[in-house]
Amino acid sequence: MPSDLPSDTPSDLPHTPPDQDKGQEQGQDTGEHPAHSPAARRDRAVRAAVEQGLISDATPLVALLDVAGIRSSAAALRAAFDEVTAPGTPVLHAFAVKAAPLVPVLRLLAAEGIGAEVASPGELALARAAGVRADRTVLDSPAKTVAELREAFALGIAVNADNPQELARIDALVGPAPAAPASPCGLRVNPQLGAGSIGALSTATATSKFGVALRDEGARAWVVQAYLDRPWLTRLHTHSGSQGIPFDLMAQGVRTLYELAEEINSAAGRRQIDTLDIGGGLPVNFASDEETPTYAAYARLLGETVPGMLDGRYGLVTEFGRSLLAKHGTVLSRVEYAKSAGGRPVAVTHAGAQVATRTVYAPASWPVRIAAYDAEGRPRTGPAVAQDIAGPACFAGDLLAENRPLPLLEQGDLVAALDTGAYFFTAHYSYNSLARPGIHGFVVKAGTGDEVRFATVREQQSTDEIVAESGGAYGDALLD
Repeated sequence: MPSDLPSDTPSDLPHTPPDQDKGQEQGQDTGEHPAHSPAARRDRAVRAAVEQGLISDATPLVALLDVAGIRSSAAALRAAFDEVTAPGTPVLHAFAVKAAPLVPVLRLLAAEGIGAEVASPGELALARAAGVRADRTVLDSPAKTVAELREAFALGIAVNADNPQELARIDALVGPAPAAPASPCGLRVNPQLGAGSIGALSTATATSKFGVALRDEGARAWVVQAYLDRPWLTRLHTHSGSQGIPFDLMAQGVRTLYELAEEINSAAGRRQIDTLDIGGGLPVNFASDEETPTYAAYARLLGETVPGMLDGRYGLVTEFGRSLLAKHGTVLSRVEYAKSAGGRPVAVTHAGAQVATRTVYAPASWPVRIAAYDAEGRPRTGPAVAQDIAGPACFAGDLLAENRPLPLLEQGDLVAALDTGAYFFTAHYSYNSLARPGIHGFVVKAGTGDEVRFATVREQQSTDEIVAESGGAYGDALLD
């Protein structure tokens, strides 16, 4: 099944992240971007979206994905762990599908050597549709059904059990020893190290819903015995990072995992655990175009903190999501109306809670950068004026940005929400039955007048599709 994304990345684009300029931080143009920097590619793509009719009166909202940027992030991830692991160490980088559940994106990542971490039957179906091999797929979920486990074992997909009851369920499916699942199996543990700056994304707190709470009374001993009783448990999993989690806390979580694996293997008298799944969670810089922190910095920190994990005795699995995609996406919307209220300018756009749900409801934790363009897709210049960037939803808090200094926006201008490649246009919120936007990947063809080629990743949702998913086929179901 061919990918819908462009495959002909220009040969002169680097395969590791290029040096980043600050770009249009907070929407302000800080100077000319280097010709092939991510910011320059974005500017050219916005202009091309206008020229080629991707954004128009009929389609006032669209999402763009920078294919070269995605490729470079995947290459940077692979290179970072290749640098710190012993030669021959098996390393699977499994993309967290929830960050961008789009078949062409998963196919592109698979072509770049990245597998899939799935957490539902839907995500597994997407990974399979993208051609991701079973041996490069990992199933994590705190609520797996018996049917999900059976499917995973039938396909040979690696499974990380979340809790003692799930492990007992697997026992029942596998049968008495020496029977073993057809899939590699592990157990997820929670190192209970504390929270980061965003509580809702902190997975290693004392009361987190994920995994076996390792510091609870008797839990560590239970985990060790669970492995001794099940020789087929050969993996150990944790995920202590996400946006807002400091680097050192992430590294501490991985060290806890490694130390537990060493303890279990010592108790077993053999190398029973052969693979450590260290999760993902690299935070993303949402303040500028700079890609920090880097995979290389994180891998070096792991080398300093947990050197024994990288000496070749353990295979590794990572589960990065946001950090692979966020910097390479742009949500682009027309300014439908420019007005004022209480003396403050308000730009009413088509991008709001339906694409930026976290930003609208938790703006302090999830602010987005805004770049302003004129109606022809050129960066708008002029003195900064504090103004609101409002969405289309019918509630007062539907704001992408509040009192944000930007060149004054006019009717017909374009607003770009930056760093939105992960979650923003895939975690759709159906408020007001607003349509899911179309998504297009782009490649800038250097040496051809910076021609931009677009490929459809997902069509804009039609009104017929909105009616269908809202029970349109069952209109008379509640009538007598």
